[in-house]
Amino acid sequence: MNTSHEPFNSTQLILASASPRRKMLLTQWGFAFDVVPSPVDEPATSSQRGSPEDVAMALSKFKAENVFQIRSRATVLAADTVVALDGKLYGKPNDASDARRILSDLMHHPHDVITGVTLIDGRTGKREIASETSRITMTPMSPEQLDAYIDSGLWKGKAGAYGVQDHDDEFVRKLEGNFSNVVGLPKGLVVSMLATCEINPTERA
Repeated sequence: MNTSHEPFNSTQLILASASPRRKMLLTQWGFAFDVVPSPVDEPATSSQRGSPEDVAMALSKFKAENVFQIRSRATVLAADTVVALDGKLYGKPNDASDARRILSDLMHHPHDVITGVTLIDGRTGKREIASETSRITMTPMSPEQLDAYIDSGLWKGKAGAYGVQDHDDEFVRKLEGNFSNVVGLPKGLVVSMLATCEINPTERA
């Protein structure tokens, strides 16, 4: 028996993500939680099949289930964000060259940002899976701006190779939908899902 399970209970929230942005959002919303990233690397976005919504939800489910195996007495929240342009999926860039390719595609066309969310209830093992979509229109970067952004490294670990929180949204001309969804967690959806597990905003002692 794994005694590391003992301190955990169904009212404890686990964020199954290493994303500092998701951690920041949950903290801002007043939730008490611990961070336990998935011990298994997620599949590449490009290897997935299905609609962008299906892929985002499937990847979030993968993370949640892997963490739930080691934190089965807690309630586990996981999310995954993908970007889609005309049905083509864009995940996290592999390197600087890949980031440049992705941004060169996205900055000239409105595109969708989809976050899939999975919540596993520690009391029952019940899984709730949903997604939310926002639409982004970027202001195209000049070659010099693109070079500077690539050199900054801010594209690392971000679906679509950019974050709306970077540069005070300098390169985001229009955002239709939920801002926090584009950052990595749709607030209304997440708060509602957690409420079904009787987990509500609170302050850490």
